[in-house]
Amino acid sequence: MSQAGIDLTPQPSASDHVRGSLDAPVVITEFGDFECPYCGDAYDVLEEIGEKYGSRVALVFRHCPLPMHSHAPAAAEAVEAAGEAGKFWEMFDQLYRHQEALTEGDLLAYARAAGVDPATVEHAIDKKTYAQRIERDMQSAQDSGIPGTPALFINGFAYEDKISVENLSDVIDRALAQSGAPTR
Repeated sequence: MSQAGIDLTPQPSASDHVRGSLDAPVVITEFGDFECPYCGDAYDVLEEIGEKYGSRVALVFRHCPLPMHSHAPAAAEAVEAAGEAGKFWEMFDQLYRHQEALTEGDLLAYARAAGVDPATVEHAIDKKTYAQRIERDMQSAQDSGIPGTPALFINGFAYEDKISVENLSDVIDRALAQSGAPTR
């Protein structure tokens, strides 16, 4: 993490998808693509970070579907539809756990597994109901200088190292110490 690095634009707010609380001492903002294999690797790391740090760390997710991933836009629509039903993170988990299978039929099955009406998801995909929301996240990525996914920001500053539990833990521990929060 570089304090002189790229700043996140705009800062996380209540309009974002947040796992945890924006009042946490450390807020990690991820720009991701559900079809990106590197985002899948980051998902596993961020899950471990969440287990390790609990409520001291929050995760914000913003969409950044890449043009070469043909299923990513539909997956983004599907997770947004699930979010309207209060099941964003349940669908998010389904998508990353099964990112090798993201056809529309797969997305509908994941919706069912997440407790979301598949017809709602199908409608959102067909009508691109959440295109404006997804575009807003993509604009944020562009404004923040994101070259690809996954891209992480920790407390608003670009994280520019390899995404691993060890590396992120070092940065999180420093941020916690700076905030006065317990590191363990």
